[in-house]
Amino acid sequence: MTNPKFEIRNPKQIKIFKILILILFSASCFGFRAFVHAASSTELSSQIENVRREREELVAEQRRLQAELEKVNAESQTLGTAVKSLDTTKKKLAADIKVTQSKISSTDLSIKALENSMTDKEEKIGAHEKAIGLAIQTVSRYDTRPLWVDLLASANFSDVWRDRTQLEGLSATLKDEVDNLRETRNILGEEKKKKEEAKKKIVNLQGELKGQKVVVEESQKAKERLLAETKNKEAEYQKMLAENLERQRQSDADLFRLESELKITLDPSLIPDARHSLLSWPLETIFITQRFGRTAGAARLYASGSHNGVDFRASQGTPVKAMLSGVIEGEGNTDEQRGCYSYGRWILIKHGNGLSSVYAHLSATLVRAGESVETGQVIGYSGGTPRVFGSGYSTGPHLHVGLFASQGVTVRQFTTSKGCKQVFIPLADVRAYLDPLAYLPAI
Repeated sequence: MTNPKFEIRNPKQIKIFKILILILFSASCFGFRAFVHAASSTELSSQIENVRREREELVAEQRRLQAELEKVNAESQTLGTAVKSLDTTKKKLAADIKVTQSKISSTDLSIKALENSMTDKEEKIGAHEKAIGLAIQTVSRYDTRPLWVDLLASANFSDVWRDRTQLEGLSATLKDEVDNLRETRNILGEEKKKKEEAKKKIVNLQGELKGQKVVVEESQKAKERLLAETKNKEAEYQKMLAENLERQRQSDADLFRLESELKITLDPSLIPDARHSLLSWPLETIFITQRFGRTAGAARLYASGSHNGVDFRASQGTPVKAMLSGVIEGEGNTDEQRGCYSYGRWILIKHGNGLSSVYAHLSATLVRAGESVETGQVIGYSGGTPRVFGSGYSTGPHLHVGLFASQGVTVRQFTTSKGCKQVFIPLADVRAYLDPLAYLPAI
């Protein structure tokens, strides 16, 4: 008795059989390649996990140093605490740099993992497209021929029915392959988007890293300048603080006098109604040290008797974020003119809703005029420590934030100032000043 054999009786069956074999072979080849990539992906996943664990340890050290720094800054202002603050700031910034470097490494590994996955999917798409294309040609060729033609042309009706059954099976397989191909393409598209986002994140992190290194260098120089100017004597340090306060009053008087003379036509309909959370916080941790307007502190510190923004507690080198997306209208540093004591290093952002925001006393900036920024994007680092380049007339580390009606503020040369005639700063009609806290999240 002979063993039963699978018989292919006609060319059509041979064609269908070849197509099915091609589809199965393509899938098996892809499976082997996917296995090779899977091993590589497993290694990358392990590396990503190791970097994540290392970063957790770095963040813990970062938080410890931040707490130590806040404790030092809360002490009375003496030369000793100022030097200690700068030393601790340097350690904290070194920890910040390590955390940023860890984020860059992690993001870079994530990009490599995405590239592996994308390669797998591109190979899968290529393999199956070939098989599907051949299958479509065959099915369309035989599906367009009427059944009665096959019946008349065949000597055996059972062969015709078997061919038709095999074609139906091939059509079902083809449909599954097309569905899988469509899904794979969709996933590939999403992974391409994720890769572009990760690449953009890398660029931003590298910018932050560069800024952090600048702040570290400046903090060291500030310590040297501070000790040199005070001759390491407490009395000289207190004299320096008193001079900074006087310069602050003088700068405010000059600014108020000039801005009071500005007569810019303001259209109230172009100023957004005050609404909480229209803006986001410029810092990760919020502690307000000076509010907007006529407060007890403003009457003592400012010639106008009014504070034109909001001050936030922020240790040297704290990341400063854009409160809303917009375009950098200008940036500068009044400290570049010797004898000028004003905003120090500043950034002005024009938002698309009729508002503009200014960030002052910065130790470093990451943006340039004309660039677009997104809400929450790190644009610079806080400063304010005396003798740190960019601190202006500040007497201690903090961030100053101001808010304006965009139509009433412009970057101009401070020509009427006694010591800042050559610098450019944001100048606004006094009616254009707005309270940032009216637009920030409710406290």
